[in-house]
Amino acid sequence: MEILAAYDLTKTYESAGRLAGVDPKTVKRYVELRDTGVDVFARPARPKLIDPFMPKIEELVEESKGRIRADVVHERLVAMGFAGDERTTRRAVAEMKDAWAAGRRRVYRPWIVEPGRWLQFDWGKGPQIGTRPTNLWCAWLAWSRFRVVIPTWDRTLPTVIACLESTLRRLGGAPTYVLTDNEKTVTVDHVAGIAVRHPQLVATARHYGVSVHTCVPFDPESKGGAEATVRVAKADLVPTDANLLAGYSSFAELAAACDGFCEHINARAHRETRRPPVDMLAEERAHLHAIPADAYTAAFGETRRVNRSSLISVGGVRYSVPYQLIDQTVWARFDGDDLVVVHAGPDGAREVARHRRSTPGRARIRAEHYPPRGGDPIARHAKATNKTEAEFLAIGPGAERWLVEAAATGASRVKAKMADAVALAKLHGAGRVDRALGTAALVGRFDQADLAALLAADNATTGTGLHADEAHSLQAGTGAWARFGVTP
Repeated sequence: MEILAAYDLTKTYESAGRLAGVDPKTVKRYVELRDTGVDVFARPARPKLIDPFMPKIEELVEESKGRIRADVVHERLVAMGFAGDERTTRRAVAEMKDAWAAGRRRVYRPWIVEPGRWLQFDWGKGPQIGTRPTNLWCAWLAWSRFRVVIPTWDRTLPTVIACLESTLRRLGGAPTYVLTDNEKTVTVDHVAGIAVRHPQLVATARHYGVSVHTCVPFDPESKGGAEATVRVAKADLVPTDANLLAGYSSFAELAAACDGFCEHINARAHRETRRPPVDMLAEERAHLHAIPADAYTAAFGETRRVNRSSLISVGGVRYSVPYQLIDQTVWARFDGDDLVVVHAGPDGAREVARHRRSTPGRARIRAEHYPPRGGDPIARHAKATNKTEAEFLAIGPGAERWLVEAAATGASRVKAKMADAVALAKLHGAGRVDRALGTAALVGRFDQADLAALLAADNATTGTGLHADEAHSLQAGTGAWARFGVTP
């Protein structure tokens, strides 16, 4: 640029060369190149050893559709007499591949979604609980970017329907289309490139008023949003060396973690929209259509009613379910060697219990399906049936302990002793009598006079007795021995 500027100033090659410090012939060459419209910085193409073989490289790239490796091309060129090195071949193959792909790249318009139109879902590999693997259902409402992640044990069709139903309940409505991958639970076959839908899934979609579509095979553009949801969910929920998450001890713990993840990510501003998805969902709900109040349960199995023992019977075998479902209807089906129990509640259908298949006479009962019970499981609690019993039990917890222990030891005249205790409580106060009854139950004293004796010894609340302190130890003195041996 200094050479050209010097020539524009002086208009002579000799003077411009002196100013720029170059030969006048160099100035003349650059000026002539500029005047002919040629890039003065472009290097002229020089003959290469590989030039005679370029048609063959083009043929190989075209035949392999741009996938042939450069080392394979080099081997063929060497066999044809090429004397250059592999690095030259690699450069030539890279240039030819770029030229081949330039006219074959897919050109598409960006997907501009509108509210209430598309819901996408995909599956991700979840963490292991013990030795059992889990799966993560990841759904994504396209316009609002609202995400739903649900853990499951399997990816069967009933599980897909249950997750879809639960997702629609969380969204508060159904969109027009549902887009997903070509799994066997969705697409049973491909004929002439056309996906054949699973009839049971079509019936489910009809029940909720949606249309199920599948993406084009090997085409990430058609479902990138759902795959991004899977990637983010796995990064935050699956323990790895990168996030240092601890393992999950139970399926309920994983479900709680998924709920916490959804609550956190939906309340955070999205990078694209700069708004929290939960706020955008509130707007998109106006474009979603209503879903039926009853869930589509045809694929969940056979109906069973939970009895008062929180049990259902399938194939002559009793299986436990959570006690909160007593007197409610659930659906049970076998998935391999597992019995899966599903309940359809206000928040959608969800799996509530899973047992290993058993045989008649061998019930499957889990402790977590029942409320916790403290103390002795066979302990009885006293309940008053008349006025006298009510007055006795009103004395305090010591009275109930006395009654339980006295009955266990077979004490006689229990009712009469209870009446005496009520009378003593009116004279000495319920607190003292309650302590005395508790002490009697502890040491096993249930005779007629035992309660009165224990009351006499109880001076803790009356203040009339002596107490051991720094001035008096309550040790018996020797004053009584002073008259020993003295004749009266």
